[in-house]
Amino acid sequence: MKQLLKTLTETFGPSGYEDEVRKVIAKEIKSLADEIRVDALGNLIARIKPAKNVKNPKKIMLAAHMDEIGVIASHIDKNGFVRFTNVGGTFGRYTLGARVRFLNGVVGIVGYDRLENIDSILPINKMYIDVGATSKNDCPVKVGDFGAFERSFIEMGNRWVAKSMDDRSGVVVLIETMRAIKSSPHDLYFAFTTQEEVSLRGAKSAAYSIDPDIGIAVDVTATGDTPASIKMAVELGKGPCVKIKDSGMISDPRVIDWMIQTAEKGKIPYQREVLVGGTTDASVIQISRAGVMAGALSIPCRNVHSASEMIDVDDMKNSVKLLTGMLSKPISF
Repeated sequence: MKQLLKTLTETFGPSGYEDEVRKVIAKEIKSLADEIRVDALGNLIARIKPAKNVKNPKKIMLAAHMDEIGVIASHIDKNGFVRFTNVGGTFGRYTLGARVRFLNGVVGIVGYDRLENIDSILPINKMYIDVGATSKNDCPVKVGDFGAFERSFIEMGNRWVAKSMDDRSGVVVLIETMRAIKSSPHDLYFAFTTQEEVSLRGAKSAAYSIDPDIGIAVDVTATGDTPASIKMAVELGKGPCVKIKDSGMISDPRVIDWMIQTAEKGKIPYQREVLVGGTTDASVIQISRAGVMAGALSIPCRNVHSASEMIDVDDMKNSVKLLTGMLSKPISF
């Protein structure tokens, strides 16, 4: 799990440019699925068929997004400094001083016009990326080039830190769940989706195509366990979170009960999550076609949307246990 997560988090893949991430995933799951396809938006969809002789199996879609937040070059000035805007929720407070790698391999450092008050909120439109150029003509970056944070994976005991834990940690949970499932009474579709960070676009088309009975997103969520943090009942290392509500959806009570009952029967630690800001692929799966019973399993993550997102390995392992338990047995609703 560690080596796979390291590889995935260190792979370049901002929204719309998930190709390299998809290649890594496809290699991992080629022997785990009965069918694999890639749709027009780049979603990688893997199917595990139900066990033989199962009548009327439920079609269950599980989604984890491949893309990460990033930047896009919007202007190159006469001295070769790159102005940029965000791709997804790239926050100024995490961006200043960061290293950014562009699709063509060029690496730059994010600077700021003039720091008059270092404690103020720093807007991205006052920032630039220094790629070592001396003029517009020798700048190796062009308007429209995409970039993402450049940061390596590190271990801190049971805590792992990297860029793009959102949502490569969820991707790993789905892959490991596929590996753990020996047989299922359900028709399972594992969707590794694109462009989640820019309005959940990949999951919209994937859900329309799959037309599931039940949908579950696996994504990260913020924590409330750091000094002066938000008031949120989520902590690192206390287990995966059963999402009750976020700003984009209210989870189906039947899915919530299914997740909680499976966790309690399996003695798997879990947390109840109410997220004030942000949402997941589940919100668009829920309203696909005529509507879908939907919920989400969340992996606690500190420093979300930064270059140093932190997760606890036990939360990932217990996420796999919970999903495997849910998908390996019949459900009554």
